[in-house]
Amino acid sequence: MYILKTEATFDSAHFLKGYEGKCSNIHGHCWKLVVSAAGNNLIESGCKKGMLIDFGDLKKTVRALAESYDHTLIIEKGSLCDITLQALAGEGFSITELPFRPTAENLAKHFYKILQGEGIPVCSVAVYETAENCAVYEEDQNVPNNGKIHKH
Repeated sequence: MYILKTEATFDSAHFLKGYEGKCSNIHGHCWKLVVSAAGNNLIESGCKKGMLIDFGDLKKTVRALAESYDHTLIIEKGSLCDITLQALAGEGFSITELPFRPTAENLAKHFYKILQGEGIPVCSVAVYETAENCAVYEEDQNVPNNGKIHKH
């Protein structure tokens, strides 16, 4: 199998409503996405012969995704009072509402699904909140929800 990786970064803020700790308050990160694309077959003809996917196409797609989250407040829909949301929007702040809690884990899966929808042969997405801490999402039919590996 061939695996290609590329990275992109973006700066944004989030908070975790209902969390008991510092992350319940609005705070920012310099997020880093590490995207891996994989496949067994290379392109057989044309200018992209011998490539799994053109690095230029992969980088462009991943960077555009990161750019769409840059310098925005990422929130879970319904986590702010309407008046607060209206006041922030009225001040011109960029707000990205998502249908899930904006944890690194949920963002990794979200970005994976977006890239998959863009036709990228994505095999994993790592979302770093800090240089030391990341969440990785991969689709694996052998790992059930409880985290124990199925043995066939």
